Amino acid sequence: MDSKLLDILVCPLCKGPLVYKKTEQELICKADRLAFPIRDDIPVMLEGEARRLAETEEV
Repeated sequence: MDSKLLDILVCPLCKGPLVYKKTEQELICKADRLAFPIRDDIPVMLEGEARRLAETEEV
């Protein structure tokens, strides 16, 4: 994942910052508790493609 791209990406819903989880290949929005997938080095920033984080899942 390109670090320059990570610097400018924000959550499409709340416009908040995202946390890159390299091992899971996801971008996490802590505020909305959503995990956006990264497929073939391309972030999929669609709400319908995001995974809702479980209550017990650490962010």
